[in-house]
Amino acid sequence: MIDGLYILLGLAAMVVGGDLLVRGSVAVARGLRVPPMIIGLTLVGFGTSAPELVTSLQAALSGSPGIAVGNVLGSNIGNVLLILGIAALVSTIAVDRRALMRDGTMLLLATGLALWALTSGEIGRLAGAGFIVVLGAYLTATLVAERRRSTAAGAVYMGEADLLPTRPQRLWPPILMALAGLALTIFGARLLVGGAVGLAAAAGVSETLIGLTIVAIGTSTPELVTSVMAVRKGEGEVAFGNIIGSNIFNLLGILGVTALVAPIQVPAEVLELDIWVMLGTTLLLLLFAVTGARVSRGEAAVLLAGYAAYLGWLILQA
Repeated sequence: MIDGLYILLGLAAMVVGGDLLVRGSVAVARGLRVPPMIIGLTLVGFGTSAPELVTSLQAALSGSPGIAVGNVLGSNIGNVLLILGIAALVSTIAVDRRALMRDGTMLLLATGLALWALTSGEIGRLAGAGFIVVLGAYLTATLVAERRRSTAAGAVYMGEADLLPTRPQRLWPPILMALAGLALTIFGARLLVGGAVGLAAAAGVSETLIGLTIVAIGTSTPELVTSVMAVRKGEGEVAFGNIIGSNIFNLLGILGVTALVAPIQVPAEVLELDIWVMLGTTLLLLLFAVTGARVSRGEAAVLLAGYAAYLGWLILQA
């Protein structure tokens, strides 16, 4: 009972903290006149992954690699099947092919690198550093390309920035907001990981299962809010770009930073099913996006049914 309460309180703290962190950081960036495209690409596109980052770091440092890895894999699977499914069910999501070409290719590369590292059985500091370098190269190349010539992909990132408040008159309130959000996110992660470990022990299931389900779904809440908000405003490309950007950062940024701080021993159970489900959902995402340049309501139903089947299988195998 107490472990479930810790999980709920931790998730609530992380949802509120993550929102404050992103909003405060974006407001500071606007106050410093940072271009909207950079804000969308970094602070918004990747900032919504802050709960996953803090949770995986906390889990790795606490000696719970199953939660650290399960959180990342479960978040990527949930982002596609659950969050994109819900967003596309609200309204058909249009996809710009030129934006998809660059960022979709990067997502495939990130997925391939993650599979290579995970199947080796351990993600060490060298691999973690390599992930961060690749992510940094991608961000740099994107920013350089957009400064030379604005593209549809850049318009998506600017759209993400437009979802959040405009430039503040004073900088100190958003700075305090961002710091408070960071503190709340870290506090929530400690509660969440502690509760998840305790729940796994009490229920007699693996920490990886808890990481793939409860933890992953909970930490993906910011992506769900951002995506649904974008779709309701008629900006489906922003919702789609948010999912792709988040998944890239989950694989390269979160696994990279976590492994750099504390090398991750990969649980054997994720090698049997979950990494292949992640690969399959990534390919399905790109397939739906390429065919007709949209994600329709019918395809959304397929995504949601796939997520229900995946969760059902995990529960049956527990």
